[in-house]
Amino acid sequence: MLSALKQRIRNQSCFWKVLSTIGVVAVSFQLITLSTLAHYMIVPLGQRAAEDLSSVIVHAAETWYELDAKSRESFTRVMLEKHKLLVTDNNDPLPDSTTWLPYLYFLKSSLSKEIGFEISLKQSLNDDNEQWFWVDVPVEGKDVRVGFSRPRIGVNPPVAFFLLLSVGALLTFITAAFLTRRITVPIEKLYKAAQEVGKGLWPAPIQEDGPRELAVLTREFNRMSIQVKDLLSNRTTLLAGIAHDLRTPLTQITLALEMLPDDGGNPVLMRSIREDLKKINSLIGESLSLGMLLQENSSRDSDLKNEIEEVIASVNDRGYEIRLKCKSNLVLNINALAFHRILNNLLINALRYGGGDPVDIECQQKEDRILIRVMDRGPGIPEHQREAVFRPFYRMEKSRGSKTGGSGLGLAIVRNLADENNWSVKLRSREGGGLIAELEIKAS
Repeated sequence: MLSALKQRIRNQSCFWKVLSTIGVVAVSFQLITLSTLAHYMIVPLGQRAAEDLSSVIVHAAETWYELDAKSRESFTRVMLEKHKLLVTDNNDPLPDSTTWLPYLYFLKSSLSKEIGFEISLKQSLNDDNEQWFWVDVPVEGKDVRVGFSRPRIGVNPPVAFFLLLSVGALLTFITAAFLTRRITVPIEKLYKAAQEVGKGLWPAPIQEDGPRELAVLTREFNRMSIQVKDLLSNRTTLLAGIAHDLRTPLTQITLALEMLPDDGGNPVLMRSIREDLKKINSLIGESLSLGMLLQENSSRDSDLKNEIEEVIASVNDRGYEIRLKCKSNLVLNINALAFHRILNNLLINALRYGGGDPVDIECQQKEDRILIRVMDRGPGIPEHQREAVFRPFYRMEKSRGSKTGGSGLGLAIVRNLADENNWSVKLRSREGGGLIAELEIKAS
């Protein structure tokens, strides 16, 4: 449970981490400050005030007891007016006080010390529903009851402590949120923009605001983003240009070979050269196709089932069994050329390495996502190689070695086109054996 909490804290955004840190430190400082004030100032003052009141109560009880009936009445009136203390000989039973106030605790301790033994405070309500506290002071074997009302105490430390802490915490969090937001908003913008660049997208330039250091960082990121975009665009253009320029000499070499009499005197060597030229032509074709598709951004409303059926028809020229499970009228605005190429490459891989077993294609909608799965019954791909196979010219040692054919660019093209269109593609094992290639497209 502790490790899960630590992981959750680590996964929080920068804003919440900074805000919570500032908030916890500030509130802790307030607690320490209030506790220090209470210990060194409020508590001593409360104890001194309680000692003074206990002396007045004991003195009033002793004085009242020594007076005659007529003088007691006048004395009681004066004590009530000047000291807000009521002295009486009414000894009706009263319940013990249950009010939690530090001042009453101090008063009880001081009275017990003054009288010489432990006493208890009583409480009652008058006709106006006002709370009164009473203490029975023993004088020469008889109890004289002295009382005071709750408003006489005046102070309410728990409420004051709570209000100070609440208001302080609120102001702290508001201020911390404002300052933290000012710092983290540019960072969040950079974070989101970096994610988009990582997916092959090119976000609009980020506004250069916030502290000077973040503004400079944002400016450099915008410049870097433009440079990377230009670099990738030049790379694609260069790739297509080189591939196009190679076509002419390769065609001339092929033509020259065909014109040689008697296969140049060595049919085996000539056959090997022709196979190599065929592979080179295939690689050049893949490169040219990728360059054109990366530069092509045309989208259209497409029925996925119809698009998938077109790809199946173009691939299945050898009588393979391809089973499609997809509902009709699943219309999306997508780059149809890129979609065809991705599905074409995935399907060719499934047929090539599926061992002749049927290949299944499913499309399914989950909330705002469309999932297209191409599933075979081949040997599959080990988990530690499922990302590596998307690298250009990467070849597995066994089932997908050079004897099985292929240019080594099929899955690399799939990943590039998926990233370019903000789609995602991943590989996973199929239950019962085989591989699932899953393409995810956002419906919105």
